Amino acid sequence: MTNPTAAMLVIGDEILSGRTRDANMHHLAGELTAAGITLAEVRIVADDHDVIVDAVKALAARYDTVFSSGGIGPTHDDITADCMAAAFGQRIDVREDARAILQAHYDKAGTEMNDARLRMARIPDDAKLIENPVSSAPGFTIENVHVMAGVPSVFKAMVASVLPTLTGGAPLISKTLTVHRGEGDIAGPLGDLAAAYPGLSMGSYPFQRDGKYGSNVVVRGQDAALLDEAMAQLEAAFT
Repeated sequence: MTNPTAAMLVIGDEILSGRTRDANMHHLAGELTAAGITLAEVRIVADDHDVIVDAVKALAARYDTVFSSGGIGPTHDDITADCMAAAFGQRIDVREDARAILQAHYDKAGTEMNDARLRMARIPDDAKLIENPVSSAPGFTIENVHVMAGVPSVFKAMVASVLPTLTGGAPLISKTLTVHRGEGDIAGPLGDLAAAYPGLSMGSYPFQRDGKYGSNVVVRGQDAALLDEAMAQLEAAFT
């Protein structure tokens, strides 16, 4: 069974400059794995209109689903919504449904709805709003692209809103065997075993502890019985 595929587009100069550490990719990867959706590519791009538009078009054409994070706030450099509209040839302006959500939020907080905050109600015409239970400002879905905030707490809440609407596949099961031998010693047998189980993915992740080399051998797949069989072969070979 081939699972649906997904990509993630991380948008923001602050990520590329190292000022902000991205946590959203790690969260999304775990959620998609559990849902049986394969996260196949992650791109990080700057706050550049043409670069964002090109990336959206490429990822949307290649994968079943795309998630973006960042660039939908109230400041001048929050250009993601405009880029999404451009990528799909749609008009964008303040939408009354989004404005109403924001107005209710700011009225309750006793905060003015100024022009900067109103920018967060600019949504492409045909997009569907994504609920934001944390700070109210909505994300949106345009065709197969889900446009979400970069703030981790908001991003997580939006992912939780979107995931139930997606068709998943078989969850990916993962098991790990720690081998206290260098990769040079295990590479040959591990390669042979990987060839014998083409339906599984096997990877070696080396470490050094107390001056000694070892590796965590990780086996992933959708067939639990086949995974157990391969792990038994690994244990027999390396322990």
